[in-house]
Amino acid sequence: MLRLLLLLVLGLAAGWGAVAVAAEAIGRGTKPRGELVDIGGRRLRLVCEGPKSERPVIWMEAGAFSGAADFAALQQKLAAKGLRSCAYDRAGMGWSDPGPEPRDGDAIVGDLEKLIARSGEPGPFVLMGHSMAGLYVRQYALRNPDKVVGVVLLDAVTPQMIGLPGAQTFVDRMTDLARLGAMAGPLKAPLYWWGDRIGLPPAGKAEKRRGFISARQGRSAYAEVLQWRAAAEQAQAAGDYRPEWPIAVITAGPPSARMEAWNTVRQAPAKAARSGMVDNIDAASHTTMLGLTHGDRVVAGVDFVLKAAGR
Repeated sequence: MLRLLLLLVLGLAAGWGAVAVAAEAIGRGTKPRGELVDIGGRRLRLVCEGPKSERPVIWMEAGAFSGAADFAALQQKLAAKGLRSCAYDRAGMGWSDPGPEPRDGDAIVGDLEKLIARSGEPGPFVLMGHSMAGLYVRQYALRNPDKVVGVVLLDAVTPQMIGLPGAQTFVDRMTDLARLGAMAGPLKAPLYWWGDRIGLPPAGKAEKRRGFISARQGRSAYAEVLQWRAAAEQAQAAGDYRPEWPIAVITAGPPSARMEAWNTVRQAPAKAARSGMVDNIDAASHTTMLGLTHGDRVVAGVDFVLKAAGR
């Protein structure tokens, strides 16, 4: 019996390893969209889609654990409407070079400012932030108000949310998850085909899966998660959104008492704006709101901001 059990374990290990090798090979063969932009001795991957015009570019900041891949469906939808959008991989994520630690809001926004300056996209922009990127979008906007015409926040974190009951538990869980992802490295490779939980077009799907099994991306994501509280404090210190900026806040998931306090805080920027929009996609999740199925509701938020801004 012991010998049989040992053979079974060895067989499972060999099978896992074979799948890992295959997944890594597929991931390495993924050709990235966009270009690598030098921001001063380091390069960040930038993906801009849609025609250039006099209308504002939609500049996208991804949530934790990923980068430009998360916005592949939304960029496709925006381009179909004649709108230009830009998404990128933060330092160490996707195809971007790693950056110096700590990876807090100051570091991330500093990189974004350099990338935008070298991107050839003059602005001004509609800023879009998903999840934890709400902190970075806010800090960038308040540091660069001349570059902003409006904001779209997607299930986005605000500095005030970090102080809500249950927030520390959430941060602790996400930190544990990020630590596990950083440690797992190539052991995640057999999960390659599970990597897209958004519902992306083929190119974005391949990029998302590659990033999901990337050991380097796992370590970079962990470095960011460790600095979430610092990033919240930095975003809070930057100030409040200007009331003249139109703001669309879009959340996901069926209404529940558990999420009521969180969504009240999430919606506050739109309610404080002179032109604000609040929408909840009941049938979507935190991830699928970015995908092909539900992305039209996000595009509607962009349309609202552009119209309110007279663009």
